[in-house]
Amino acid sequence: MTTTPAAGPSAPADHKTRLRLSQLLKRQVADRSGESIGRLADVIVRLRGTDYPLVTGLVAAVGGREIFVPIDQVSSFDGDPLKLTSARLDLRHFERREGELARDDGEWVVSGVDTRRRPRRLFGLLAADNTEGGQVFRDWHDFESLIGHQGSALLRGPFARVRRLKPAQIADLLEDASKEEETEILGRVHADPELEADVFEELDEDLATRLLGARTDQEIADVLARMRADDAADAIAELPQQRRQPVLDLLPAGQRTKVLTLMGFNATSAGGLMGVDFVAVPTMTSVSDALARVREAVSLQPEALTSVHAVDYDGVLRGVARLVTLVQADPGATVIDVSDTDPVRVGAGTDIVDVAVLMTDYNLITIPVVDDERRLLGVITVDDVLEVTLPDDWRRREAAEPPDARHGDAR
Repeated sequence: MTTTPAAGPSAPADHKTRLRLSQLLKRQVADRSGESIGRLADVIVRLRGTDYPLVTGLVAAVGGREIFVPIDQVSSFDGDPLKLTSARLDLRHFERREGELARDDGEWVVSGVDTRRRPRRLFGLLAADNTEGGQVFRDWHDFESLIGHQGSALLRGPFARVRRLKPAQIADLLEDASKEEETEILGRVHADPELEADVFEELDEDLATRLLGARTDQEIADVLARMRADDAADAIAELPQQRRQPVLDLLPAGQRTKVLTLMGFNATSAGGLMGVDFVAVPTMTSVSDALARVREAVSLQPEALTSVHAVDYDGVLRGVARLVTLVQADPGATVIDVSDTDPVRVGAGTDIVDVAVLMTDYNLITIPVVDDERRLLGVITVDDVLEVTLPDDWRRREAAEPPDARHGDAR
């Protein structure tokens, strides 16, 4: 965990000093004359809605008892010992109490959490640099949703905080969470079925299988019904054999048909990787009508909407029009007139590596999958290709921070 002064006696307002808590704990605390009076035992913060937690004081161990030292009595965190500005201290035993220690003009805040050395603890480390000594720090807001402090739960809006995270970020939290944290996160995500489905799509396959396996058949079907059909098919294939058919029977008819179709293909082939939700229109459809179809396709993943497929009455692929081309074309033109009539395409049995090579060579975001008669079967998106071609441990790697990440919370 890092602490950062917003402004105050220890740092000018435009300068940030980040400290590692483990460096401060047990450091000697001295009065203003320099005489040692005890050692630092803890740092006290106040949770305050969506802002960073405010550091309101220290707990010093003095003569076998713990006493509270307000933050405004701390002259600096830089030295050893920590020096206080006052010669007088309240020697009453420190007790944590609800609503205590409120300040509106705080100086030090909890700004980050070390995720590498202690990934499952919310407190314990403060750092002066996001990469110092091999440490990796993530913003406090990524973890605030895990805080179990009931007194401030409504103020902090824990579920609102989870919803502000991307599904992939929530999946990362779940993959590093303890059992207790896992239960808490899942409970909050479950309140939004669409978000829950998105999170399960992003989870490591083994973890997703374990979490789904702990649910009833109906509960599994409820999640899979909202997932992309290709991800739902993968999830069902990982379930124990005796549970697959009961779950399939509980899926809505449309989703069940898509899932069964996809389960008929080899998982390492284009057919096993493709999605079956895409935009296809008759060849003579006007550009304006094709764009309207894209606009109305709110349930499709954005990547699948980057292309519109022109097909004839038999479902044969006659052309592919890129979304940019459609936007720039005459609204009255027909889709086939602005389409590539010999698009790059693959068969359902094409190896995934060959698919990746083709998409790289031709800079494609999507690639259609067709049968031997060129009938359109599905579409592969670039994100699916990346997921299966990246190293197995790619989820374990720390994501690079955006260049503005250290300049405050932009949210």
